Amino acid sequence: MSLKIVSFFVLPCFIAETAYKVWWYASGASQIPFLGIVWLSDTVACVMELCSWLYRTTVFFLVCVLFRLICNLQVLRLHDFAKVFNVDSDVGSVLREHLRIRRQLRIISHRYRAFIVWCLILVTFSQFTSLLITTKSNSRLNIYKAGELALCSITLLTGLCILLRSATKITHKAQSVTSLASKWHVCATLDSFDEGETPRTPAIHDQQVLPHVGANGESEGDDPGEEDDELDNCKLIPAHAYSTISYHKRQALVTYFEKNQGGITVYGIALDRSTLHTIFGIELSFVLWILGKTIGIS
Repeated sequence: MSLKIVSFFVLPCFIAETAYKVWWYASGASQIPFLGIVWLSDTVACVMELCSWLYRTTVFFLVCVLFRLICNLQVLRLHDFAKVFNVDSDVGSVLREHLRIRRQLRIISHRYRAFIVWCLILVTFSQFTSLLITTKSNSRLNIYKAGELALCSITLLTGLCILLRSATKITHKAQSVTSLASKWHVCATLDSFDEGETPRTPAIHDQQVLPHVGANGESEGDDPGEEDDELDNCKLIPAHAYSTISYHKRQALVTYFEKNQGGITVYGIALDRSTLHTIFGIELSFVLWILGKTIGIS
């Protein structure tokens, strides 16, 4: 699957790069016969440039796709971890498993944080430089001259999107554990009753707490979304999953999850959706500033 993703992005760009380079050399852009014959020199130079471009692009996409694969494996591990809230598990075992997951995510963040930061810096400065060059008043560009610039931009932006999307996905799933633990704690607390108080039947209890929830724990009249899974769903926790765990242990576990949500971090900054919104706002501000300096957009 990972190789298919790499091929899906690399092959179309390589075909376009090949067509552009063949046109560029065929139009006489290079007249340096370092092999004595012009057409042979251009052929060798074109092949070497294409091989260099293919190698650099493939390595870049392989690193991005490898990061995506690692994040997807951790998502599957979080889905397995979410099943502990549907069985009568010990708080200590739940805590130890979550600590192992947090350790894995911390190792992944430590190994990829420099790559993510430098990729973001490279993409930002290259795109802003390209925008400044193409929008200044004395620039003379056409679709042929700007072809390589467009291919480079597509490659870098696609790789960056793969990185950020994978990081935000695993961070969102890791933070969803807190919501799941809170729901588990709430269901256990609502099902408990004081000594001497008559317990309520499950049907009346469900109707009073969640009036729009059906018998299977899902909202009536709403289609289940594609994101519904073990971590993100609207199902109630079965009573046998917390029958032997005290209130204080559940509260301590929920507090721990609230303070240690985990996810992919870059030097202490969690790569979640709010961080993406911040990055988008900063990038948009720079774009509008450059356009205001070049073509007068205010």
